[in-house]
Amino acid sequence: MRLHGVAFNALCRSSRMRGNPVDCVVKSPVALQLGDVVSDSVRPGVYITDVVLAEPLSIQEISFKNYYTAYLTVRVLKNEEGSDENSAKWFTCVRNYSLMSSPHTEGGSQDYFSIYRQQMLTEPDNVITVRLILRQPSSVWLNFSIEDIKIYSLADEESERDIPSWLSTITPAEEPLDLNGLPDPDTVSSSIQQMWALTEIMQSSQTSASIGRFDVDGCYDINLLSYT
Repeated sequence: MRLHGVAFNALCRSSRMRGNPVDCVVKSPVALQLGDVVSDSVRPGVYITDVVLAEPLSIQEISFKNYYTAYLTVRVLKNEEGSDENSAKWFTCVRNYSLMSSPHTEGGSQDYFSIYRQQMLTEPDNVITVRLILRQPSSVWLNFSIEDIKIYSLADEESERDIPSWLSTITPAEEPLDLNGLPDPDTVSSSIQQMWALTEIMQSSQTSASIGRFDVDGCYDINLLSYT
């Protein structure tokens, strides 16, 4: 299977930032069909799939694998700020997003896609339910759907929630370190520089001439000689 070209690049950039998909329940698709479902043999051209989230959250990304769906519309049920759950309203985030280059050809029919909040018509915050409306006007394909649906919460919220505990113990940069009992850094630095300078002078003044073990000014000191 191949990845959709535009979605693949965006997916690679975001995969390093996103965490694990959130807990959700993907309900069975419901066919939207006119007439008697039992007696009407015409294949339905629209399916609706609801994804119920475990808790209200802000969505960063919705990813899925296509299966012969031509167009996708995404609606979200969300709580408006300062309101209760009973006043939740539906909003359209994505309208007729094209998943196939043509409804009658294979292009994009089994690609992976990712839709990000930057692409949405409204900010998907405090979302309770995601509704996916699938449309396939072509009669060429017997069935169509989307699979492997995953929803990721806003990256900033995940990063704040998942900060390792050891990071909280790091001394903030603005707090001065306790240097009581330690020598003055400037004095230590000056002494090291002087020692380095003396070492350079001593190394440059050394001669390559060899000195005998008992040779003092070209003569031998009798007291240094040993007898065997």
